[in-house]
This record gives sequence, C-alpha cells and structure tokens, in this order.
Amino acid sequence: MKIHFIGIGGIGISGLAQYMRYKGHEISGSDIADTLITQKLRKLGISITIPHDASAINEQDLVVHSAIIRPDNPEVMAAKAKGIEVLARREALPQILGDLKVYAVAGAHGKSTTTAILTAIMDGSAIIGAESKAFGSNVRYDDTNDVMIFEADESDGSFLNSNPHCAIVVNAEPEHMEYYDYNFELFYESYKTFIKSAPCRVLNAEDPFLSKLVNEIEAHWLYPSRDIANIEYILINDEPHTRFTLKDFGSFDVWGFGKHIALDASLAILAARESMDIETIREKILTFKGIKKRFDIVGVEDDSVIIDDYGHHPTEIKATFESVKEYAQLKGFDKITAIWQPHKYSRTIDNLEEFINCFEGAQELIILPVWSAGEAKREIDFAQKFKRYNLTMADNIKRADNTISVIKDKEELKTLDKGLIIGFGAGDLTYQIRGIA
Repeated sequence: MKIHFIGIGGIGISGLAQYMRYKGHEISGSDIADTLITQKLRKLGISITIPHDASAINEQDLVVHSAIIRPDNPEVMAAKAKGIEVLARREALPQILGDLKVYAVAGAHGKSTTTAILTAIMDGSAIIGAESKAFGSNVRYDDTNDVMIFEADESDGSFLNSNPHCAIVVNAEPEHMEYYDYNFELFYESYKTFIKSAPCRVLNAEDPFLSKLVNEIEAHWLYPSRDIANIEYILINDEPHTRFTLKDFGSFDVWGFGKHIALDASLAILAARESMDIETIREKILTFKGIKKRFDIVGVEDDSVIIDDYGHHPTEIKATFESVKEYAQLKGFDKITAIWQPHKYSRTIDNLEEFINCFEGAQELIILPVWSAGEAKREIDFAQKFKRYNLTMADNIKRADNTISVIKDKEELKTLDKGLIIGFGAGDLTYQIRGIA
C-alpha cells in the first residue's frame, strides 16, 4: 500500500509513518520545513516533500494528515481531486491499530514517560510521542507478537480510535480545550468513552475526575498516596533515579526524579503485570533511560549541568522543577537558572497565574518570545507579571560547550556557565539549548 502523510515532521504523524514503513508499506510525506525528524525519516527510505506541494500526490492509495492541516492544503485538494482517500490522523488509527493488542496510555501530563516505561518493560511494538533514549526513536517495531504500546492523544480526540485492549490513564486534567469547544462535559465524556472501550483498565484513583469513576468502572486502581511509599532520590552513574515501593510488590528503581515519575512507573507496572511476573518487571524497568526532551541532561561539567525539558504546561513545569531542586541538591549546586519559551499564546494566557507560580526556587528566570505554533500574536506583559523573579527578557540563547549566551537585539546580555540550567518549552528552544540552532 502507498501511504502519504501530510505533516510528517510532527512527532505523532512521524510515528505512524515509521510504523507503516516497518510493516512494508511504501511511505511518502511532506511538511513545511526540513527538521531532524524529516532527515531521520529520509534515512528510512521515506520520500519527503518540503514544503507542501500538490506534486507530492501521485499514485498513493491513502493520504493521512495531522490535525492542524487545513482543507485547502494543496496536497489534500490534489488527493481529493484524484479520488484518493484522505483521512485525518484520528480517522486513520482504526486501520493502523485495528488488529493489534493495544496498550493505550492517555493523560494531559506524563503519558509519554508512562508509555516509554511500559515499552521498556514489555515486548511488542511501540509508538511514543517522544523519543526513547533506550532505542533512539519514538517507534519500536516488533513483528514477533501483536502487542502495541501506544501513546493515545486526546488533543484531537484520536484516543477514541486507538482500539485499546488496556486503557491506562495518568490523569484527565483539561487541556487542548479548544478542540472540545471549551465544553468540559464533552471533554470528560470522551475520557470515559475511551476508558470503557477497553477490557483492561489501569487508572489513577486520585485524579479529580477519575476518582469519581471508582465505584462505576472496574479497573486496576492506583492510589498514589497510599500505594506508593518510601520514595527516595538517588544518583546511579550520575544519572537521576527514583526508588520507591509499590503496594506489596517491593522496591523499584526507575530513571528520573520525582513523585510523578514514581506514579508513571507504577501505572506501567500495573499494566504490565496483567501478562508478566513482578520480578521480570523489576528487572526490565531498569532499561528505561528517559525520553528525549524530558529532564534530558544534555551537558555536564563539574560545576554545571544543562537540562532540556519539554514541559510547556504549568503542571508539567512545576513537577519537573521539584525534580530539578532535588537534583541540584544532590549535585551540590546552589544556583538554578530556568529558561522558558512559552508555547502558544492561548495556553500562556489561559494558565498565566499558574505559570507565574511554577518557577518558584529559580535563582534566575529567562523568558524567550512565545512560540506561537501558528497562533496570531497577542500582548502579554511578561516583565510586569513575572517581576518578582530575577528576570531577563531575551530573544534567544546560544550554546558553546557548556556555556550558554543570552541574546537580546543580537547583543549578548550575559553568559550562563554555573549551576543547574534548565530550558522549558515545546518550541525550538530544544535546538538552541543543544547548540544545534
């Protein structure tokens, strides 16, 4: 089958494209710009067109597009004119996942980490919304069984089409509400439909919404405050690990710092336990090495560490920042510098008070321009709103070795080369902080 993916540079669409390529289909794709993802896809033998162009559509059997692609996209129009089936990502999922035993992980926060931990524990194929550092990709292909470990996305309702054998929900905090027309009832009903569609369910009983379903839905319920105990943070080969006990299953070590890491790991353990013994789980969870852009240590010197983190919602940033403080203490650093690239005007404005509070403990805060993700510019007075911090407003950063230069109007304002330096954002900050921008 010949399949063309529009928006193939996105992490979700790229995962589907890679998986179908591994299954033997002829894959092509397009995006607005060349990126590390599109370059990697080319190495897999996938033909990529940059930018979108009607000429990319020829003899394909199916065209799949990401949620943000508009009906007037030239490739969508060309495909329809030629009578080629055109499906949004969510509409294509039943064809891709339909005959698989899917372990689908959903939630506003922590689903990539939980999916990657479960992938480390269980055999099977996997499609994750981030790159697992254990195997250097967001996709693992395994044709020896029918298991699929899948990060299920609520942002466009596609998790409803993931055909879950096991529905794992980390939390159900409202996010991407624009897709649901800011209708909270519709949002929560979608989660309930997703959960009920699976014969196996692993759920966080202390999430405010999920807790209301305890007496309604049969599931493996996790009560983090009582089921997870003896949490401690340790360094193994200078890498952060959380040690904890889960119920009566004993102690586990998992890469990363924080109560949220213990929670994510516990949900993965409970899901895997349906088909695996606990000692094998305890051993295999040690193969999890974190995921790219989640507390991703990208530079280490004796007196400084640089971390890249994808956190772009205040809940994510606050949880990660607690881990940052633990790590800085274990490393003996007395300075934490946070670099924040706000992601989308709508998210920033909708959660502004929470963002103002989530950087508590930073000795210095640097705010970069909003990564708009295609949204129209809106005015936000960051200097006034965040004035209680030791604040620097900048245009971008540049990295050389383990030193970061902070740039404003093409002039260097300062350099950062001491203590723990962490960047938060889902835009191009990840390239800037890695020195590849």
